[in-house]
Amino acid sequence: MLPSSPSTQHSNGRFLLTAAAFVIVVAGMRAAEPILVPLLIAGFLAILSASPVFWLREKGIPAPVALFLVILGVLGLGFGFIGLIGTSLDDFSDAIPRYQARLTEEMGPLLQWVQGLGFQINEELLLKSIDPGASMRLVGRMLSGLGGMLANSFLILLTVIFILLEASSFPKKVHAAFGDPKGTFSQFSKITDAVNNYLAIKTLLSLATGIIVAIWVAILGIDFPVIWGLLAFLLNFIPNLGSIIAAVPPVLLGYIQFGLGRALLVGVGYGLVNVIFGNVVEPKLMGRKLGLSTLVVFLSLVFWGWVWGPIGMLLSVPMTMIVKIALESHPSTRGLSILLDSESSIARIAKQQKPASTA
Repeated sequence: MLPSSPSTQHSNGRFLLTAAAFVIVVAGMRAAEPILVPLLIAGFLAILSASPVFWLREKGIPAPVALFLVILGVLGLGFGFIGLIGTSLDDFSDAIPRYQARLTEEMGPLLQWVQGLGFQINEELLLKSIDPGASMRLVGRMLSGLGGMLANSFLILLTVIFILLEASSFPKKVHAAFGDPKGTFSQFSKITDAVNNYLAIKTLLSLATGIIVAIWVAILGIDFPVIWGLLAFLLNFIPNLGSIIAAVPPVLLGYIQFGLGRALLVGVGYGLVNVIFGNVVEPKLMGRKLGLSTLVVFLSLVFWGWVWGPIGMLLSVPMTMIVKIALESHPSTRGLSILLDSESSIARIAKQQKPASTA
């Protein structure tokens, strides 16, 4: 057996060192979750808030006044969100035992019919496996977790204010630090523009999804339509799986309240909204801006959800976009960024390269 060449040994050693560094960084991110997650949320809020601040300044409004108006708007939305969650969650938690009893009553005839077909089913085990209390408590834990994240709102707010105060002087600092800021600042601008576009479009689409869902379940007479609209709004930020998870509790509640027919109508409404917004509207608005393959989006959802929990799932796509843009900034890692691209982005790159090759 021939000994490996020095170059091969060097490549293997570099790979092992990179893998070890990656594991250490991921472990550090998990350990620092209480600090990193509020800071990341503050960063994304600052990116969204920077555009209206700059727009107000272009209209001749002084910088402190523009910053005050934008922060006031953010505070109003935040406090309204917290109040909506608190009020709805209290009423919802009180109603869970009633839904538990109703489901037990509804499942009795269904179990008798199945047993009449010759199937032996453990009634206690079946009721436990489809316990509505578990599903509803899951919703409660998700909303409570969001409320816990909002408990750090003071830290998040201060961070957003300081970031916005530094935003106008940041290009000057880059120029003083690096001399020629074109390469560094262009990459930073590309990251902020991509994240801003994604968050703005996704927020509008999620808001439209939540409003339509709330109206639909209210028309069907399902209890707590505000909660289901709020849940659809939040979970729509989670790619692929979020809309499915959001549909399960109201469908189950529709069955508890009115039976199988109403539950199917709830499911059909969720399905139509998901198809229209997820498969028609969103790809047209985001396809050229995201440039991430479906597999990469799903894997990023799993990875960031494992690292930071539900908040990581909500931030999975913006975080992956930042990683992709960072990989594009260096020739040695540009190939990795292409592997993260969607098919439409790869086709666009091929069209751009074809005239150059023929020339």
